[in-house]
Amino acid sequence: MTTDRSTLTHAEREKAAVLHAWSASNAYNPLMITEAHGVWVTDENGDTYLDFSSQLVNVNIGHSHPAVVKAIQDQAALLSTVGPQHGNFVRTRAAELILDHAFEGASKVFFTTGGAEAVENAVRMARLHTGRHKVMATYRSYHGGTSTAVSLTGDPRRWAVDNGTAGVVHFFGPFLYRSQFHATTEQEECERALAHLESTIQFEGPATIAAIILESVPGTAGIMIPPAGYLRGVRELCDRYGIVYIADEVMAGFGRTGSWFAFHQHGVTPDLVTFAKGVNSGYVPLGGVIINQAIAATFDDRVYPGGLTYSGHPLACAAAVAAIETMASQGVVENAYRIGEEVLRPGLTALAAKHPVIGDVRGVGVFFALDLVRDRATREPLAPYGASSPAMGELLAACKAERLMIFSNYNRIHTVPPCTITDDEARDGLARLDRALETIRHHYVGA
Repeated sequence: MTTDRSTLTHAEREKAAVLHAWSASNAYNPLMITEAHGVWVTDENGDTYLDFSSQLVNVNIGHSHPAVVKAIQDQAALLSTVGPQHGNFVRTRAAELILDHAFEGASKVFFTTGGAEAVENAVRMARLHTGRHKVMATYRSYHGGTSTAVSLTGDPRRWAVDNGTAGVVHFFGPFLYRSQFHATTEQEECERALAHLESTIQFEGPATIAAIILESVPGTAGIMIPPAGYLRGVRELCDRYGIVYIADEVMAGFGRTGSWFAFHQHGVTPDLVTFAKGVNSGYVPLGGVIINQAIAATFDDRVYPGGLTYSGHPLACAAAVAAIETMASQGVVENAYRIGEEVLRPGLTALAAKHPVIGDVRGVGVFFALDLVRDRATREPLAPYGASSPAMGELLAACKAERLMIFSNYNRIHTVPPCTITDDEARDGLARLDRALETIRHHYVGA
């Protein structure tokens, strides 16, 4: 049936033709974006927004960076696409740069088109390498929307499609602000979380467990920085029981935390690393798995049963090469860390002192979360787990009125701007957020 679209607005046409992710169609009201540059995004009405969300926490190098745009244009004129069964120079160079910034012993890169596919393939590699089937992942995590990845995910997006998939075991990771272990210090939280993990391994049967997958810093689930020693403890448990350690760096990687990968800040070496998002800021879809020497050797004479038509797409790899080289030459990773310590952390701490609805401030680099509460004493969240609330709806509407793009999830606001943001731009965003928070003061019921 042909629809007369001439009377519809652009947003109405979008709603009519596109099924959007994680949305109910009738409730979805898209903001129609026409262009973006740096940290600024413009809609169809000409209104400009400060992007404090990096879209889905992936535009690390900022919007429309000229070096990355030119690299894509040049590559398109030379070689627009090629099958993964062939080699090409730009894919090779992208893999080399990724390995150079990864970890000692990083051997090869398997390219995908996104983070969920990276997780799917990392799990497959671990299972084939170990001959075991179970994979362990934390509650309060997100690993992607495909079958295995969403089963591993530890947030409510899993519930609607979770059939109790065989082989997935969830456990609690450390999170002192809402501790499952009745801890009162970071050290207690670390020790008790590791004891809980080891007990779970023992009860599940160590010889059945192929891998433990952890976001080095859980992103969508709340930006919970692991306490000192936790990731090292996980590495030791994996070594003790012959388990593959998969670091999920899809959101935290490529500068987001102020280092190339978040695990660098914790002194650990994973066996496999999943990446996507910041590797080329999403200019062209790209993800992948960084593989250590031992696991790569498993497939020296054994066919790896996996592949994608667009694996290592030349346009995506050209964008990655330009992004990584530009980030290195322009100090983008260092800027992310400095902005976090000199602007975001003190600025968000000041907002918490002013707005009692902010129960906790946590983060590093350009990767911060505000845990919003109705009462600081009870830590009752401003929205229930797995849902929103009128208060959060009012806050998001206020942010939109302030022309501030913000990342939210349940009772949290995440301040996650591009790694290229300037001091003045970051302070501008904090000022807009300050005014937005003022509009929900009446929802706080604590003393």
